[in-house]
Amino acid sequence: MTPAQRSRAIFAGLACAVLVSSLASVYAKHKSRKLFVELQALVVERDRLEMDWGRLQIEQSTQANHARVERLARERLAMRTPTGDDVKLVAR
Repeated sequence: MTPAQRSRAIFAGLACAVLVSSLASVYAKHKSRKLFVELQALVVERDRLEMDWGRLQIEQSTQANHARVERLARERLAMRTPTGDDVKLVAR
């Protein structure tokens, strides 16, 4: 191989390497942007779920309030506190 042919082969190899490197760089940038968009969507979803969780916790504490449960038991189920005559002790 003559020095001119060797130089052309080296130049062609370097040109191919630069082309492959630039394509890899473009692909990596595209992939990075795509993942960033996905991350942003997941962050929005996480924030929405955290807001829902907070609302559910408030609703649970409201629904489980002792006074509310007692009031509903009296109104809807006609329950009452037992009197002394209603209580029976059973000995074993």
